[in-house]
Amino acid sequence: MSARTEPKIIQYFLIFIALAFFGLFIVLPLVCVFHNALAKGWGIYFKTLQDRDAIAAMKMTVVTALIAVPLNLIFGVVASWAIAKFDFKGKNFLLTLIDLPLSVSPVIAGLIFILLFGAQGLLGPWLIAHNIRIIFAMPAVILVTIFVTFPIVARELIPIMKSQGNEEEEAAMTLGASGWKTFWLVSVPNIRWGILYGIILCNARAMGEFGAVSVVSGHIRGLTNTLPLHVEILYNEYQSTAAFAAASILALLAIFTLIAKSIVEVAVRRGI
Repeated sequence: MSARTEPKIIQYFLIFIALAFFGLFIVLPLVCVFHNALAKGWGIYFKTLQDRDAIAAMKMTVVTALIAVPLNLIFGVVASWAIAKFDFKGKNFLLTLIDLPLSVSPVIAGLIFILLFGAQGLLGPWLIAHNIRIIFAMPAVILVTIFVTFPIVARELIPIMKSQGNEEEEAAMTLGASGWKTFWLVSVPNIRWGILYGIILCNARAMGEFGAVSVVSGHIRGLTNTLPLHVEILYNEYQSTAAFAAASILALLAIFTLIAKSIVEVAVRRGI
């Protein structure tokens, strides 16, 4: 007996609904972004991307991701290793802390850092006295990006490590391998696709973060604006072509992220 007992018309209707939602909320917005970005031709498109502020925003976005993603990778591997391989007091509390950025609005996260490092914040007077600037500068952008993205890698690796158990590591250590060698030669190869998957998703979120960065950046052109903030400023100034051109870069990032994600999923299913 077939597991799919619904009539063909119901199956086709459900497929149509899924494709309609996909087209309406994914494909159509992407088409609109690229159509408006190229409305005045390729020359204007590339000219707007070569603007000094646009280049500065791209650099800021890339630098932030290059710092946030490796730090989150280290945290994610360490946290997932501790949670999946060991039992200790406070384990559930650690899991709760990891999930915290997922349950807090990015805007609230930005306000938290304002309350910590702002001029009237908890550490603000000390920072001012030592001529250390965090809020409305690059450090704040990096810190909030790390905060909103640090659960991603850990949440990808924890289920993988739990499902693998400890047998292979225990066997390696029984044969005389050190803990460090066991980690690199046994544990890491088993989670390599989970690591890559987490890096892809973490990088996409880091480059596309808007809410928290908007609160702490100060919107200083050429200094603290990331690409999403640059898009907002251009759009508010009625420079729609330039705004859509900058937005197309983020759209391309999303497309490449989906492609990379699909490649990793196929590799995992094939057991490569």
